[in-house]
Amino acid sequence: MSGSVLVNQLIEALRCLPGVGPKSAQRMAYQLLERDRSGAENLSVILAKAVKEVGHCEQCRSLSELKLCDICESTNRDRSVLCIVETPSDVQVIEQSTNYKGLFFVLMGHLSPLDGIGPEEIGLDLLAKRLDHDEIKEVVLATNFTVEGEATAHYISEMVNSRNITASRIAHGVPVGGELEYVNSSTLSHAFTGRQVF
Repeated sequence: MSGSVLVNQLIEALRCLPGVGPKSAQRMAYQLLERDRSGAENLSVILAKAVKEVGHCEQCRSLSELKLCDICESTNRDRSVLCIVETPSDVQVIEQSTNYKGLFFVLMGHLSPLDGIGPEEIGLDLLAKRLDHDEIKEVVLATNFTVEGEATAHYISEMVNSRNITASRIAHGVPVGGELEYVNSSTLSHAFTGRQVF
């Protein structure tokens, strides 16, 4: 690469973001430097502060700058229902898209024995403590519908059922507004299996 060393370093640094290739990183860098220097300064200040101050909630493991996040701290949540998700961004999606009012537990990943990720690496020992000590009556499994996500959901459902707690799995199938000819066979098969009385 030719040109400014710092510009090239900025472009490379931006490539750490998911889905950002060399061209996208270059466009972002030039946008910030040519047209939005105040935005770039604000971004750098907020990013530095977030990296320094944001950690994990001690209860749900989501991202928070406090010991307990707003959700875990809230007295308006249903403490008998616990939703298991893979990432903090999953918590955000559920909060924005549903009327779910229970608590969360963030795995920070999924089981993947080939990658050396077992139960301890995703905090299942901490989850077991919550299941044993909290007043949880239902666990909603909201892991991704990948092979690893399904294996993780199955493993956790066995943990939950052994404690006589109800385990449920979020539904999956044809998306709203989706056309059947464009839905893959696996999704369509799940939709038929999980059909409900209309």
